[in-house]
Amino acid sequence: MMLLLAVDTSGKNGSIALARVTENAPEVEIVETVPLAGGTFSAQLIPQISALLAKHGFSKSDLAGFAAVSGPGSFTGLRVGLAAIKALGEVLQKPIAVVSLLEAIASSGHHCGRILAALDAGRGEVYVGDYEVSGAECDPPSRAHSERLLTREEFIAEAKGKPVITPDAAWAEALQAAGIETERIAYPGSNVIARLGWERIQRGETVSPDAVEANYIRRSDAEIFSQPKP
Repeated sequence: MMLLLAVDTSGKNGSIALARVTENAPEVEIVETVPLAGGTFSAQLIPQISALLAKHGFSKSDLAGFAAVSGPGSFTGLRVGLAAIKALGEVLQKPIAVVSLLEAIASSGHHCGRILAALDAGRGEVYVGDYEVSGAECDPPSRAHSERLLTREEFIAEAKGKPVITPDAAWAEALQAAGIETERIAYPGSNVIARLGWERIQRGETVSPDAVEANYIRRSDAEIFSQPKP
């Protein structure tokens, strides 16, 4: 028996999940998922990880690997979560898998074939992942065509003829009003990240601590406003 730690600090609120895993087996048994309050990730994350391990009689040395959300989402939140995982992975010399939140959304639906995963990005925009979901039982996405930031109008046009999976009620209503097939799901937690991360680790799709980077999709305001004007 081995342990996997999954972390999601991409949104207003986050979570960590401790899971039991077995080498060469796809099953993931969630031991416990712990919510993290938004705005305090930097203060909470490491103490909560330590407390979670101690509660179940484990220590950091019992961890066999890590999974973390790489984006899109909060610039500050993603940096905090990924920095913690990078440090733990480097110190313990354990594999790290990074997972797109859009992929987690896509894998949480019940559609097979070409689908769009959508996540509210604020400012009237939406993060959109274009995936090919295949397999007899709608396995996790086998191929990502693109992940982009779109305006409402661009997204509605893009979604014509493709089912959309989203955890956001407002976007689900807007899409359904436009006649687009839409499946609203619960917001994927770190338990979903644990499952996808373990599948990646089993396939050898890991990244070194130095290569762990956030995929923001949207540039930060600092980057936008620092660009020279034409």
